[in-house]
Amino acid sequence: MYLVKSPLLLKWYYPSLTWNKTRNDKVIYLTFDDGPIPDVTTFVLKTLKDFDAKATFFCIGDNIRKHPTVFNQIKKDGHRIGNHTFNHLKGWKTTDHVYLENVKKCQELTNTNLFRPPYGRIKKSQITGIKSKYPDMEIIMWDVLSGDFDVELSPEKCYENVIKNTRNGSVIVFHDSLKAFDRLKYTLPLILKFFNDKGYQFGCL
Repeated sequence: MYLVKSPLLLKWYYPSLTWNKTRNDKVIYLTFDDGPIPDVTTFVLKTLKDFDAKATFFCIGDNIRKHPTVFNQIKKDGHRIGNHTFNHLKGWKTTDHVYLENVKKCQELTNTNLFRPPYGRIKKSQITGIKSKYPDMEIIMWDVLSGDFDVELSPEKCYENVIKNTRNGSVIVFHDSLKAFDRLKYTLPLILKFFNDKGYQFGCL
């Protein structure tokens, strides 16, 4: 069970987190979680380049370790990097000490001021710990979840999730993972064309 549109209650409960950017500008923010992965991330990079679009990649440290060439290509293409923990830990089921050490291990590879908790699940104590250790760290959530990770979701429905819920300043979540690839490779080019035709820009966080 997941919500495509982030509810106001969650935004109220976690006011220190970033859920969207300003609604005043015709800019949307594509984000990709769980990479870098050969073939999948490289497809994303090529597709973004076709539309002269920028994005933010929340990378898993262990995948950076395994695929450094793909990781370096993300940076070379001018996209932003975010910390997504080293082992994709679920904050609600992880002790604060273990969680923060995992964030630190990924941070040594990413050297970024952006963090997104895997599954969007993080304790307030873990937020406090991250902010204490990294005062400039911005914890990024989202206001539109594509659902591309859902193997039971059709590619067409994934596309519809994004089209119907995105507006100025939306932070949209995709996944450059093998699990999401069938939906991602269908949806991403169509999303880019749809919003490009409407005069939107694609910004980095």
